[in-house]
Amino acid sequence: MTQEILKIEGLHAWYGESHILHGVDLTVNEGEVVCLLGRNGAGRTTTMRAIVGLTGARKGSIRIGGVEAIKLAPHKVARLGVGYCPEERGIFASLSAEENLMLPPVIKAGGMSIDEIYGMFPNLKERANSPGTRLSGGEQQMLAVARILRTGAHLLLLDEISEGLAPVIVQKLADMIRTLKAKGYTIVLVEQNFRFAAPLADRFYVMEHGAIVKQFEKHELQDNMKMLQEFLGI
Repeated sequence: MTQEILKIEGLHAWYGESHILHGVDLTVNEGEVVCLLGRNGAGRTTTMRAIVGLTGARKGSIRIGGVEAIKLAPHKVARLGVGYCPEERGIFASLSAEENLMLPPVIKAGGMSIDEIYGMFPNLKERANSPGTRLSGGEQQMLAVARILRTGAHLLLLDEISEGLAPVIVQKLADMIRTLKAKGYTIVLVEQNFRFAAPLADRFYVMEHGAIVKQFEKHELQDNMKMLQEFLGI
């Protein structure tokens, strides 16, 4: 039986006076890769931030592993096994790559060991002693993802991880997502890069004006291309 790891119902979110999310409903099942598609400003990143409690006021329901999280503080959401990798990456320039990697606390059993992480990201092992500022954009992105794998998070929220990176690095990130899925991780992607996301996702949600306007599965992708071209300009 398919197990829901994330269920959002009637989610509204605000930044100050700005009402950004207008009744978002979405479900993510354990072991799935789900992609949120939409133009800039559609509400995709705000949805990710609302899940982990980083917006202003929230109303509705966010259930993570069956636990209601709408009123939980961000550190308590993390303890439910959620790892959020924001678009800005948050690499500390004054720390080495390995110090950055070791920074977040382990919040749940079952996180990857350093050896497992270096096995998946050999570049990071080579750059373990390099300052954060010396890492390439691709290495910083790998480090940002690797950091949450150490914590024990099994629901990964990845925001625009392919943005601005060379095609060879984007391909490595795609391989990483396939590997994580094979290990049983559940992944929610926010992506502008449709060519990157399309082969990876099991299901797609299309957002517009802070609401979900369409949901479809991988096998329905071809049937929805005309609609996606209108919504996304792809």
